[in-house]
Amino acid sequence: MGHKVRAVVAKAKGEPVTIETIDVPDPGPGEALVKVQACGVCHTDLHYREGAINDEFPFLLGHEAAGIVESVGDGVTEVAPGDFVILNWRAVCGECRSCRRGRPHRCFATHNATQKMTLDGQELSPALGIGAFAQKTLVHAGQCTKVSPDAKPEVAGLIGCGVMAGLGAAMNTGEVGRGDSVAVLGCGGVGDAAIAGANLAGAHTIIAVDLDDKKLEWAKEFGATHTVNASSEDVVERIREITNGDGADVVIEAVGLPQTYEQAFYARDLAGTVVLVGVPNPEMKIELPLIDVFGRGGALKSSWYGDCLPSRDFPMLIDLYLQGRLDLERFVTETINLEDVEEAFHRMEAGEVLRSVVVL
Repeated sequence: MGHKVRAVVAKAKGEPVTIETIDVPDPGPGEALVKVQACGVCHTDLHYREGAINDEFPFLLGHEAAGIVESVGDGVTEVAPGDFVILNWRAVCGECRSCRRGRPHRCFATHNATQKMTLDGQELSPALGIGAFAQKTLVHAGQCTKVSPDAKPEVAGLIGCGVMAGLGAAMNTGEVGRGDSVAVLGCGGVGDAAIAGANLAGAHTIIAVDLDDKKLEWAKEFGATHTVNASSEDVVERIREITNGDGADVVIEAVGLPQTYEQAFYARDLAGTVVLVGVPNPEMKIELPLIDVFGRGGALKSSWYGDCLPSRDFPMLIDLYLQGRLDLERFVTETINLEDVEEAFHRMEAGEVLRSVVVL
């Protein structure tokens, strides 16, 4: 019979989002209907609204979410009604060439729901295949990762995107280890999660770099041992000074700009690792002397979703949170209503928040 629910929709490029009543089908084979309890306001949602991802408007925004499975379709065994889940946008297919080679964290054919949610009969494009700025959303069952119901929805949902991206950039992609030195360029939600991940992994020196002193103070709360204000200090020179002239073992670029990527490249130690987790726009280009790429060795990596495997990583991170070892609540600057998403975008652009979280 389907469901009519309130949701946040971006109808056209650059226009303010609106609250609409949309139609959500009952789950079909392989699908799950989830009652959304909380959803973080992520910069990727703003990218969708601005047409920076693609032009498949209208978009049903929201993807960094947690909630309760309300019903499932035929053949679903991963989750059941009543399960508390974090939504993920890597529903591993198990069949692509990456999965067959034992690398499911790089799955090339992740699943989404087959049926479409609609607005006045028009198909909606759900952000990252999820669309969770809504009272209920329809996803592929593989996009639901069951975790402990003891976790608060407003913090659990953050693992579904930004926190996982940052933690994974440090722990999975960057392979930060005990005693390593780490520099993180850009101290928003993802960058601070990378700092928290480096701290969890046992890094000895963690250098936070940003233009905003307020963000640098936040970074200290997540484990940064040193801070560099890029508006008044030479980033590469300062990182080298802190690391005895060597450069950092791992440098994580969480901005997504050519200038900061170049800083990351030269701020790493010989044979060090650069991890790009900041999202650039399609027009951006980077130019580096090839002899420097050759002569410095090491690795230049991109981190997509923190190279995570949701079924493995989400429950582990929730356990760390419940043990008091991962302070997810520190990421939540404010909780808001669906009607406040547009204003939350503005606060995010102004750097006033780490995360605004919609609570339903």
